Amino acid sequence: MKTKNDRASRRDFIKGSLAATATAGAAFAFPTVIPARALGRAAVAAANERITLGVIGVGPRCTYDLKSMLTLADVQCVAICDVQETRREAAKKLVNEHYKNQDCVVFRDFRELLARKDIDTVLIATGDRWHAPASILAAEAGKDVYSEKPCGLTIAYCQALADTIKKTGRVFQAGTQRRSVPNFQAAIELAHSGKLGKIHTLFASVYTPSLNNSWLPGEQTPPKNQVDWDLWLGPAPWRPYNHSYVSGGWRGYYDFDSGARLLDWGAHTVDLCQWANKADDTMPITYEATEKNITAQYANGVKLVLDFLETPFGDRPGWINHLGTCPVRFVGDEGWVETGDSGEIEVHPASLRSELKQLTSQAPTTGLDVSAHARNFFDCVKSRGETAANPRVMRHSHIACHAAALSWILKRKLTIDPVKEEFVNDDEANGLRSRSARAPWRTIGA
Repeated sequence: MKTKNDRASRRDFIKGSLAATATAGAAFAFPTVIPARALGRAAVAAANERITLGVIGVGPRCTYDLKSMLTLADVQCVAICDVQETRREAAKKLVNEHYKNQDCVVFRDFRELLARKDIDTVLIATGDRWHAPASILAAEAGKDVYSEKPCGLTIAYCQALADTIKKTGRVFQAGTQRRSVPNFQAAIELAHSGKLGKIHTLFASVYTPSLNNSWLPGEQTPPKNQVDWDLWLGPAPWRPYNHSYVSGGWRGYYDFDSGARLLDWGAHTVDLCQWANKADDTMPITYEATEKNITAQYANGVKLVLDFLETPFGDRPGWINHLGTCPVRFVGDEGWVETGDSGEIEVHPASLRSELKQLTSQAPTTGLDVSAHARNFFDCVKSRGETAANPRVMRHSHIACHAAALSWILKRKLTIDPVKEEFVNDDEANGLRSRSARAPWRTIGA
């Protein structure tokens, strides 16, 4: 019989086993899942083989992500953290009802969750202002990180996050899940195949940008255990409490939002255009805003158009509306492909439909579906491989979005050095690559 010391620990299992699973990020290469029965295990992994998960920040998107992750037999959520009591208790109830026990613990301060040595991974689904700082602290605490997008409020935060993941050797997945959704993968494959001819223009749908520097009227601050307002603000500048902020109404305010709202969709759509152009290691060089769009250009001459949508969820002139939200279009000199969250794909010429026959015969998967993206993350936690939306991918696509937003904010053409990640001969633009953070959060990522 094997002694206790002979048995592999859970962490040894995670680090050393399944080294061949899930080569991430390849176009049309769907995440590989090895069934437990093929490994000689029951359908539910043994406790010492499960990846433990902690959740930081609870809201509608987090709940969507978490429900997908709870279905994974080799993952167990053990802790929830949120600065709002109602949200953390609701998430705890969701987790405990799923596992039919009372084991999930809750925290108000995420630093207490990160201090737990028995937590392997974290899902970070706070507001934008916290994504990068919490991800950096999690990586430094030895956790692998799945972070919702936008992953960094500024260019500097995106750089610091990518650098920290590299330094710590952690696994990181940006929540740009459309990299793992079949119809988007198929559109990328078509762009890469050469059947569209030479790609010359990429279209990314984005929200119409906006800037709001106003404050909502101040209200009485609740007790800290109900809502920790100071911790909710985190690195963002102080302002009076208003319940609308903590109820999701923070979006659109400059202090809390990323890139004048361009990254709300741009983190997905620009990212897909980067992939279509085989530009994951670089970004466009020039950015110029008009009232209707921002046009960027890569060193290889390919043009990227960030198209402003006044009604992103209604009629969208210039786009094929039945394809759904978050559409992208890739145009070559011999044809084009367009797709969106409906799971459908349109192509020109019609002869290209035969290229998509196998995929389109399947039931469409919505672009909101995080299941395959989550599976890819946890497979890479096991194999220590590179995820589909790894830090390199996140860094370049997010910085491209931020550069586009700054061209709109400053109302002038900007040129960026894609290697130095600095704007050329523009001190004002370079000064906006970062923002001041409140104490004690100023040194995170420094």
